[in-house]
Amino acid sequence: MPERATNPPPVTRSGRLKIAEVLRPHWLALTVALIAVFGETAMDVLQPWPIKIVLDSLLQSKKLPHWLGGIVTHVFGANKFAILDFCVVCVAAIAIIGAVSTYLEKYMTTSVSQLVSHDLRLTVYDHIQRLSIAEHDEAQTGDLITRVTSDIEAIQDFITSALLGIFVSVLTLLGMMAVMFYINWRFTLIALSITPVLMAVVYSLTRRIKKMSRAVRKKEGELVSTVQEVLTSARVVQAFAREDYEQRRFETQSMENVEAALEARSAKAKLAPLVDIIAAVGTCLVLGFGGRMALMGQITAGTLVLFIFYLAGMYKPMRDLSKMTDTISKALIGYERVQEILGMESTVQDLPNARRAPAFKGKIEFSNVSFSYDNQIPVLKDINLTIAPGQVAAIVGPSGTGKSTLVNLVARFYDPTGGAVKIDGVDIRNYTLKSLREQISFVLQEALLFRAPAWVNIAYGNPDAPRKEIIRAAKLANAHEFIEKMPQGYDTMIGERGVTLSGGQRQRIAIARAILHDTPILILDEPTTGLDAASEQTILEALNRLMKGKTSIFIAHHLYSISHSNVIFVIKDCELVESGTHDELLAAGNLYSELYKMQTVERTLENADATLTNK
Repeated sequence: MPERATNPPPVTRSGRLKIAEVLRPHWLALTVALIAVFGETAMDVLQPWPIKIVLDSLLQSKKLPHWLGGIVTHVFGANKFAILDFCVVCVAAIAIIGAVSTYLEKYMTTSVSQLVSHDLRLTVYDHIQRLSIAEHDEAQTGDLITRVTSDIEAIQDFITSALLGIFVSVLTLLGMMAVMFYINWRFTLIALSITPVLMAVVYSLTRRIKKMSRAVRKKEGELVSTVQEVLTSARVVQAFAREDYEQRRFETQSMENVEAALEARSAKAKLAPLVDIIAAVGTCLVLGFGGRMALMGQITAGTLVLFIFYLAGMYKPMRDLSKMTDTISKALIGYERVQEILGMESTVQDLPNARRAPAFKGKIEFSNVSFSYDNQIPVLKDINLTIAPGQVAAIVGPSGTGKSTLVNLVARFYDPTGGAVKIDGVDIRNYTLKSLREQISFVLQEALLFRAPAWVNIAYGNPDAPRKEIIRAAKLANAHEFIEKMPQGYDTMIGERGVTLSGGQRQRIAIARAILHDTPILILDEPTTGLDAASEQTILEALNRLMKGKTSIFIAHHLYSISHSNVIFVIKDCELVESGTHDELLAAGNLYSELYKMQTVERTLENADATLTNK
């Protein structure tokens, strides 16, 4: 069994992954496989020789070379059956050695291919995870999945069936050609006269196959993206009765994939028959010229048979090489697509001199901060604000004014295009991303949970937390009661993205996760949006416990939920237009006051409707 690589293959600073570095940890297994390749090649070259000896020595009474005759006489005796016995033993020995060599080569290359694929998956997956949110926003999830799975699988197939298979075929060709030239170079030139035509056909079709395979892989990525998108949006699809539309969309993309695959298959299907036809022409030349030379006594019958065997043996590697073009094309495309991912540089990454962040006190400052997603349309313009340690700061304003973007800058999901975000007076870009984010907790509008037991979801940010701390966090988040009522309590498996729970239950588990994480900075991005009044009140109670003693940034749609904040910042048209306490902003009579009055009227009407409905 090949040795296990302890680390993923290294990636160069330019994002390039070198094949030599990928294979280096498995050098011992590859060395064994290479030795087996030489054994396999030698047996292929020796395979027809016992038949040649039988034909020449027994049928045409041609004597063996002196050195070989001495070995046969010493081992098998001097009777007339000695040469026959010798040839029978040689056939068996060649078959056994060839079989053992083939087994070792296949076993080792398969093992190496599996481990290399594992290492590549680790490398690509790790790189994808560390890309910034900007890259994830632009990428298709299905395409990324295809690169981690299908593209790496294509590389694995290449290592299994083609890497040393090419070496075997080339070595076999060279070995047979060398022996043929040694025996009769003129006859060899006749036999090999069709080789240039064969190579030209293979090269031409291979280029077309590679181009078409790339198109197929692209279509496969788009198909997977569509499936992933629809499956994760099943509720929306069914809510709007769009099943038929999605079925037609999938059918169209699937048929495009079929058409691209058939076009590629058409080119691949032409390759093997063309090689067979050209090989048949070569065999005809050998039979025609070789038969005449044998009849004229220029070569022995054994030599003619040897050449026919070798010719068939040479065309087999050629056919194998032509069949490998599909595997090679897919592997090259897969490798290029993996390289594209590894070559993507995150727009947000650690600076060369970044250091680990100290324990934060929690003072947050935005100093002349501007931001744009495309460097054209501004999302934030010249924002200046300060949040003192331990303060609860609310960010409010109309939809689409950059509130969520503002808090995303605190955790460096994006970097500002101008100005600086500081924590405790230091630009956060001076800290490593990991140490920065370790001190920030999030409770988002959409509470994202994993398919895992309830306790695992709560302990996601602190996986080593003891059970009693997990339960304590759940109690503070008002989640303990409903978790205990679930079939297996804290060990109950939660569905993917938390679909088996209500919105309020998901939020309470997310709050418990933030409580257990226990960081000095807390970001709450509209955590009560979409909840009913009872759930909202439960969530707000849990949030008040969570925010105690922490610097908290609360993005809120319902202004009454943030009326007790220490400071409120009002964003409009990408700019900070107001700041102050709830009472100060109401007294000012500007945008905040207008929004608050509008929501007060709406809430009064909602309560009136609810009262009438209950009656």
